[in-house]
Amino acid sequence: MNNGLIFLIGLGLGLGVAAGLRPFLPALLAGALASAGVLGLDFTPGRYSFLQEGWWLVAAAVVLVIAWAIQLRFGPDRFDDGPPAATLAGIGVGVGALMLAGTLCAHGRLSWPGLIGGALAALLAQAAVRPIVLRARKRLPDRASKQALTLYLDVGSLLIAVLVALLHPLGYVALALVAWLLLAGRRRDGGRYAGLRILSR
Repeated sequence: MNNGLIFLIGLGLGLGVAAGLRPFLPALLAGALASAGVLGLDFTPGRYSFLQEGWWLVAAAVVLVIAWAIQLRFGPDRFDDGPPAATLAGIGVGVGALMLAGTLCAHGRLSWPGLIGGALAALLAQAAVRPIVLRARKRLPDRASKQALTLYLDVGSLLIAVLVALLHPLGYVALALVAWLLLAGRRRDGGRYAGLRILSR
């Protein structure tokens, strides 16, 4: 594996992690940068060139606005469970898969491993961050604070995408960070359940 491929995989994995948090702004950023041909992002040539086309960017922006409109109308809890939550998670996994696959395909590499790797990166990010978000929303006192938490997720996803675009190997750091968050959360939950079992005896 040469250094170029290592950098490409890091870029795609980092974008996948960002998409797992919130998919819209990472998709917009990656598409816009690829369209401008800067920072090494490119989805052409290949079957994933649509990721930098105008209609895709408009669609991502429209879905972002719709998601925020639903949240503002019905509350952020709407995206914590049920079909809206599943839809948002599915979009995140799909965008994550496309980011890595498109990056590899544009540089003449096999794209199907990218679909798997990008999807797994997004899933890992969701598994690590979702429990933290749910716990935080339960503790927040009012609707405005809960709304702000989603804004923080959008900003966080955009920040990860920007950093990975600037320095592609940071994608591996982002992946390691969410993996650490997931393991730490499971260890904490395991210790809590163990304590409850001891108290129940």
